[in-house]
Amino acid sequence: MLVGNTARRVAIVGGARIPFVRSMGAYAECSNQQMLTAALQALTDKYRLAGERLGDVGAGAVLKHPRDFNLTRESVLGTTLDAHTPAFDLQRACGTSLETAILLGLKIAAGQIDSAIAAGVDTASDAPIGVNENLRRILLRSARGRSLGQRLAPWASLRPGHWKPSFPAVVEPRTGLTMGQGTELMARRWGIRREAQDELALASHARAAAAYDAGFFDDLVFEFNGVRRDDNLRRDSSLEKLARLKPAFPMGGSGTLTAGNSTPMTDGAAAVLLASEDWARARGLPVQAYLTFGKVAAVDFLRDEGLLMAPAYAVPRMLDDAGLTLQDFDFYEIHEAFAAQVLCTLAAWESAEFCRGHGRAHRRDVGQVDRAARRRPWAHFDLHGGWHGRHRDRRALKTL
Repeated sequence: MLVGNTARRVAIVGGARIPFVRSMGAYAECSNQQMLTAALQALTDKYRLAGERLGDVGAGAVLKHPRDFNLTRESVLGTTLDAHTPAFDLQRACGTSLETAILLGLKIAAGQIDSAIAAGVDTASDAPIGVNENLRRILLRSARGRSLGQRLAPWASLRPGHWKPSFPAVVEPRTGLTMGQGTELMARRWGIRREAQDELALASHARAAAAYDAGFFDDLVFEFNGVRRDDNLRRDSSLEKLARLKPAFPMGGSGTLTAGNSTPMTDGAAAVLLASEDWARARGLPVQAYLTFGKVAAVDFLRDEGLLMAPAYAVPRMLDDAGLTLQDFDFYEIHEAFAAQVLCTLAAWESAEFCRGHGRAHRRDVGQVDRAARRRPWAHFDLHGGWHGRHRDRRALKTL
């Protein structure tokens, strides 16, 4: 409910994160709670928030243990924020942290709260491993027994195979395909060549390296567990090296996605401070940008659409809401696990036929993105639609 008569602008004060590292590596023994707490504390220290009671904190993770049922609140209690700061968990697959930013931004705009932290965390190193479904049922039947005999009877059906653990599924449950396999199908449909994927991946790593060298990450990435920088950046990559890699998700004996043009499984956490302008001004905090528009979309991937094509829908609709064009932006980030997904999205935006048939209000293509990144070396495609933040006289578009 709107508190007051007008909606307020939502200021993006700034962010902080721990380095992103390859799963089963430096954070192998770290939990979601430890990583999220570290990211929240880094943000707290960066903006001198110790003892502050914020309006709300929202975060989430896709792979969670049962112990993480109250993950965000427990993480907040592990920081120097005022313990009266409320917190909640949220999950929208790969768009979890962006959704927390949109939701908390709406609360600030409506006047319900003045400040908030939006965050996200995930680890594949500390993935939950459950008991076998048959063993689980035996345990529950035994627990429901009222007498000793009733509690022991279910165990008569126990078999050796029931001790086999249950690992988290890495496939889409309705199709049985991994994300990589789903993206291979997208690449085939859109005619995305292996060479184009390798070129985009190489450029992305080169621009990320340039951003590090230019100091862009100096006040953004904070040391955690002895790690100071992302360890999945490939500075020494080349087209020749990428070309030698084998397909990672072959289908029908062939494939274009490799370990070089896809991202590795990664552990990490990040957080961003949002606020009303008055709240930020009263504390002498900067306003780096404004959170102005956001849009989400879903696709019918069981039929003829690609599993990861939602940004192709969400961004055009968001642009229509904002009255802007794709060419009005200075910075672009298409954050996905595969270079092929980025190229499929760009191809869809450039296709008048696709845009006419898939909800584009003006029934025309969205147009091209200038990939030269002449304005900033770190305006790169970060190998998930997204938020539009306006940085004073510049605009940035992020899709997830």
